Amino acid sequence: MSGYDDADRERWAPEPPKRAVRTAFERDRARVVHSASLRRLAAKTQVVAPGSDDFVRNRLTHSLEVAQVGRELGKALGCDPDIVDAACLAHDLGHPPFGHNGEQVLDEIAGGIGGFEGNAQTLRLLSRLEAKAAHPDGRSAGLNLTRASLDAATKYPWRRGEGDGRKFGVYDDDAEVFGWLRQGAAGDRRCLEAQIMDFSDDVAYSVHDVEDAIVAGWLRLDKRLDDPEEHERLASLTRDWYLSDGSPDEIGAALDRLRALPYWVDEYDGRLRSQAALKDMTSQLIGRFCDDAERATHAAYGGGRLTRYAADLEVPRTTRVEVAVLKGLAAVYVMTASDRKPIYQRQRELIEELVALLRLRAPDALEPAFQESWDGAADDAARLRVIVDQVASLTDDSAHALHAALTS
Repeated sequence: MSGYDDADRERWAPEPPKRAVRTAFERDRARVVHSASLRRLAAKTQVVAPGSDDFVRNRLTHSLEVAQVGRELGKALGCDPDIVDAACLAHDLGHPPFGHNGEQVLDEIAGGIGGFEGNAQTLRLLSRLEAKAAHPDGRSAGLNLTRASLDAATKYPWRRGEGDGRKFGVYDDDAEVFGWLRQGAAGDRRCLEAQIMDFSDDVAYSVHDVEDAIVAGWLRLDKRLDDPEEHERLASLTRDWYLSDGSPDEIGAALDRLRALPYWVDEYDGRLRSQAALKDMTSQLIGRFCDDAERATHAAYGGGRLTRYAADLEVPRTTRVEVAVLKGLAAVYVMTASDRKPIYQRQRELIEELVALLRLRAPDALEPAFQESWDGAADDAARLRVIVDQVASLTDDSAHALHAALTS
């Protein structure tokens, strides 16, 4: 009846029986909520650095919003809402300081040891680096989530070089837990809960980044978007970053559909009426995208309860393009703005210098948990991975503070 069996509820490391007050999946969600990694997201960059604006989102507020979107969509399709909620809350845990900019630098530094990817780092945190449970031999089992929840949190269930593109979800030295969580999965197919998490991330990211950009004054949704040069710029970046198979005409048509919606905000002046209109647009767009996916999925698989590998999330092409266009708007007017380039360069330099300094001063300069991992590392490659783990765990502020301490 539940749609989940004992294998879905199994944990990697055995644990003593718990009182049947909460389900296994409710416990999973609670473990993520109480994790140190989730708290750190409050001080990690989403699009702009925390503290640079009182309104813009950080990675924690983004994760909470993704969880709200995913929980409702998952519940509507028949998934256990706590599995989807836990996966959504966990989806960004592995991101390092300075957002995707920091991720790119660490990937370059770790190129010879398997690279760095935020999603692979998330699996490493959930199954190794977070302190909650241990195997009988004393090895950390991380949060020791159930197989269903850990699988749902795995956005890219393949190793580096196996999937389509740069992103991947597991490092070679985490292959053991990856093999365990993927038992029963067919190839690199993602479970339905992971697909919902991924789509909810895209929806929240696209809609809320546009909202932040409008409030901060970086983006105006008025006649500026009628300029053919702006259209061309948007289409080009949207295609390059988010929709490789999209044509300029398709992207332009999606923008026209969005601008024709009765709740689309053309002007924003910061007054209460404008704030309310913008919030309504945000809510309506999320509802539009999720309703499209729910209807299409039920149309493909019927109206029954859908879980795990019983179905795939069906998202209409028009919906995917509209989501990509909104992400493109944020990319054009926020992430690629010329005044941000010096900031990005300094962030890259700081990460590079941090890694170099830690390589010189480890293990003493590492946090105690990472000192222990350093002492147990078999070779230089494993020791570099420990340093990358340490740097990736930092917030934007603590990265600056550690750098200052090591260079003083």
